[in-house]
Amino acid sequence: MDIRQLEYFIQLVDSMSYSKASEQLHISQPSLSIAIKKLEAEIGHPILERHTRKLQLTDVGELLYARAKEILLNMKILRQELDETGKFGQGEIALGVIESVKYWVPSTIHQLKNIYPQMHFKLADVLSAVEVKKSLKTQHTHVNITNQQVEDDAVAAIKLYDEPLVIVFPKEHPLAEKEHLTLADLKNEPFIICAEGFQSRKDILTAFHAENINPNIYYEVEHFETAVSLVRGNLGITILPESYLQGPTANSIVQRNIHHPLLHRSVYLTYLRHRHLPLAMQHYIDIVKDYFHIID
Repeated sequence: MDIRQLEYFIQLVDSMSYSKASEQLHISQPSLSIAIKKLEAEIGHPILERHTRKLQLTDVGELLYARAKEILLNMKILRQELDETGKFGQGEIALGVIESVKYWVPSTIHQLKNIYPQMHFKLADVLSAVEVKKSLKTQHTHVNITNQQVEDDAVAAIKLYDEPLVIVFPKEHPLAEKEHLTLADLKNEPFIICAEGFQSRKDILTAFHAENINPNIYYEVEHFETAVSLVRGNLGITILPESYLQGPTANSIVQRNIHHPLLHRSVYLTYLRHRHLPLAMQHYIDIVKDYFHIID
């Protein structure tokens, strides 16, 4: 059994057609059929049901498919790690980020660029918990900076800081005249909230429910920028992390702190525990830890 055989088998299962798979693999149909039969002979068990008109996996085939995908992913990861190690200081760093880190991440990248001036950076929005784990495990990103509480033994998390969540509404809103606000003041307001799967949504709804209040949700969004635009358009109010509301973002809106024990969030730096990180990425982690005065 070799890697090519597994690649052929996976493509066949994904295509569910010998003709489509052979076309994707750029080989003839007979060559693909022979390769699959050889694979079965090596395994000692059939991997495809042959008494049905359409392709169907046997139990052995189901197991082989799952394990083969893992093997090929690990081979891809190994090649990437070897390539990154060989390109000392001249490779690529892939960083997953959330919107609110835009005011401090550039400073940390600038410090790393002073050490590795030829390094290429790829920044990607990685927002939901599912995306955080997937991007790390598929090696789409080296490190993710996130407020998601990722529960996975394979993922390490360094807590960077805590920050309050604040109420945001238009300047002409009646609540702007009120100095001290509670969640009860918001219960009848059209509310803007993050979509399902986002930690901020969970944190906000937990705080409301602790007060036996059901917010009047009118809009669900994936980006804070969208929420702020809706607020500016006088379409509702929202609750956002304080760090996001800096610079030009704060124009035309009002923010108020609300003293509630559940209205805060933590931000983490996450990475795969057993992945070999490029030396530049290890340096970047140290830079971020120094930035927030984190001592191991």
